[in-house]
Amino acid sequence: MPNFKVKNPHLSSKGELLTEWASMHMPVLNQISQRFEQTSPLESLRLSASLHVTKETAVLINALMAGGADIALCASNPLSTQDEVAAALAKKGVRVYAWRGQTTEEYYWCVQRVIDHKPLITIDDGADLVGTIHSERAEVLSDIKGGTEETTTGVMRLRAMAQSEALKYPIIAVNDAYTKYLFDNRYGTGQSTIDGILRATSVLLAGKNFVVAGYGWCGRGLASKARAMGANVIVTEINPTRALEAVMSGFRVMTMEEAAAIGDIFVTVTGNKDIIRKKHMKKMKNGAILANSGHFNVEINIPELENITIAKRIIRPNLEEFQLQNGKKLYLLGEGRLINLAAAEGHPSEVMDMSFANQALCIEYLAKRPKLDAKVYSVPSEIDKLVASLKLKAMNIEIDTLTESQKKYLADWQAGTI
Repeated sequence: MPNFKVKNPHLSSKGELLTEWASMHMPVLNQISQRFEQTSPLESLRLSASLHVTKETAVLINALMAGGADIALCASNPLSTQDEVAAALAKKGVRVYAWRGQTTEEYYWCVQRVIDHKPLITIDDGADLVGTIHSERAEVLSDIKGGTEETTTGVMRLRAMAQSEALKYPIIAVNDAYTKYLFDNRYGTGQSTIDGILRATSVLLAGKNFVVAGYGWCGRGLASKARAMGANVIVTEINPTRALEAVMSGFRVMTMEEAAAIGDIFVTVTGNKDIIRKKHMKKMKNGAILANSGHFNVEINIPELENITIAKRIIRPNLEEFQLQNGKKLYLLGEGRLINLAAAEGHPSEVMDMSFANQALCIEYLAKRPKLDAKVYSVPSEIDKLVASLKLKAMNIEIDTLTESQKKYLADWQAGTI
């Protein structure tokens, strides 16, 4: 039996081209890959990864393999796999278990296969891999040295595990690196979410009431991109500071119950569940569009939507019509899963360059050190700064440096008004 399962192995040549295109726009990760190839810091290191299987992920996997890693990979979302890329990785010898359109049972079967790889380090996006190891496969825990987590939702889950003392090995929260969330979450999510909505619907955004649920870094990016497209942006929030920031940034802020009656397009980016519920759906306009760009498909309560529906049909790929009992029709995009990956290609390569550079360097960091205590760690500041410096260098941008006098001034508490 082959050590992989993909939709169609014959798609590998197309996946190689996609990966080549992504690599052209990921110069930081390429620099790291070249160093890894020369120094082999990950020699024979077994890595198990649950990531969106995209062309950018393939560039990361190639870098880790250049460092000597032995990798098993599954998808971190049933609809996020690019089948051509999965085929190309399988051809390279990666134990990849991923295809687009998995059932829940198939999804967790794939998670189990990468756990069978008996990892020394895990790479997760959403914490399904770590969660499954802790709840179902505790026999592999003793060998695991550490792990990394890519996304906000996963970091929240892992911090909850650590708080309850359930976490049994250290995790570095790659999501919380400045060179990750300020760029990936803000610019990546903003652009790719709009891309997914347009591919799924082909609607005009200008002039529409565009409701963004959540004003974290993903919500900030999405709100600014929607406004740039001419939409009238409304923000809903539970955090008073973020709500105030949204107001001061020129957005209307209100409750979801109030927004439900006037919104044309609704996008959830909170990392929480039941953001849009039956009581909101009943108030919505005929023709309202619902999408999610949070990690899991729980932000829009789909069972409640089904409960008030009398008929439904697929209008076009990733666009499903629900006719409600009250006669109105609502349109759900991408099954309520990550719309930027369900209907589009995820974040642009240029921002994933920094996110995955952090991943590669944090894996090297874990590999070189004795096992840390079982808690969630920030990305070491030297890694974060190195990624920013390498990115600037790749963009041919130079910045100023402090003079010795300036360094002394900043360190001298006695300096004051002259």
